[in-house]
Amino acid sequence: MNQLKTTLLLSLLTVLMVLMGSAIGGKTGMVFAFFMAAAMNFFSYWFSDKIVLKMYGAQEISEHDNPAFYGMVRRLALQAGLPMPKVYIIPSESPNAFATGRNPEHAAVAATAGILRILSSEELAGVMAHELAHVRNRDILVGTIAATFAGAISMIGNMLQWGALLGAGRGDDEEGSGGLIGSLVMAIVAPIAAMLIQMAVSRSREYLADETGARICGNPLALAGALRKLHTASHMIPMQEARPATAHMFIVNPLSGRSLANLFSTHPPMEERIARLESMGTRGR
Repeated sequence: MNQLKTTLLLSLLTVLMVLMGSAIGGKTGMVFAFFMAAAMNFFSYWFSDKIVLKMYGAQEISEHDNPAFYGMVRRLALQAGLPMPKVYIIPSESPNAFATGRNPEHAAVAATAGILRILSSEELAGVMAHELAHVRNRDILVGTIAATFAGAISMIGNMLQWGALLGAGRGDDEEGSGGLIGSLVMAIVAPIAAMLIQMAVSRSREYLADETGARICGNPLALAGALRKLHTASHMIPMQEARPATAHMFIVNPLSGRSLANLFSTHPPMEERIARLESMGTRGR
């Protein structure tokens, strides 16, 4: 169901992108929008992992640096049927983790120093299994595509607004006025719709990663316990360096301590995530 929901949402983003391009310049605008989206996706696919790791000051570690954590990731990757990813630690006390990389062969998982301190080994294994689930489900690619489309639609919306405003004085007839109003409405509504669709995509992939991660580690209740701790700690120790553009990558929303961000969350309600995992744990007994 989550896979089907993601496909439908990405299809909606594609349709919205084409409509925005068409509003700017008919068939020419549609072609322009398509190639712009393709170029942005290509760049994101190849370079977004390096950019986000550098953005958060992530430092790659070897087994020699942290045998317990590195060995845990290797064991979970083996259980998930994945190649060994690169392992990073982020020098932040705010407890969180994310996965990145364009495919399973070029993946990386990163955990903050804070999360390594507050979770038990079973809970940490649940979190890293969740991140490896993102890798196995190719959620990094899906999230990148959704974010890229939403960003492109926002840019086209700005272009459409300027075009409508600059063309406002070219004709005062009723048809021209109607076209101006229609363009302005689309320029305002479409980017908001794209953002909401992107967030819905992110939420559906989080549910799927919770479910897949629980199966990888074999302990849904440990992941539920980890999420409960992280939800509380993320409010007590917010990640100051977090950015809205990358918030969807983390296991818990690093912006959750900011009230405005809660209105448009990239993550499902924590209570619902925990309830689903506890239900999985109960069924497994």
